Amino acid sequence: MEISNRIRFYYYISGVLANQQADPLCGICKAFVNSVRIVREGIEDFELNHAVEMKSLSNEMAGMLSYAKKVLSGLKTIEDAVGQKKAGNCKMPEGVCFVKTSKAIVEKITGA
Repeated sequence: MEISNRIRFYYYISGVLANQQADPLCGICKAFVNSVRIVREGIEDFELNHAVEMKSLSNEMAGMLSYAKKVLSGLKTIEDAVGQKKAGNCKMPEGVCFVKTSKAIVEKITGA
């Protein structure tokens, strides 16, 4: 796994999550809440597991990672979130979710 690709993913997904937080359905959806939690935990584990590599990041990569962490830490989630598709509110086609689809990119990057 390329360290820079993972950092670019965190930068990308932090923007997606920040944008979708403002969406009237995504921002209150259980998929959003779970994704924020998983991404926050992922970035924390990533930094711990790659502490040595983090010391030699370019200024650009370090800045992207720092920005992603700032955005992720500022996201607000609700405790009693409900899956909006299951509740019948989200009318996206079956298998389509802005948040989940964007989060799935990391699986392609890491081969997980």
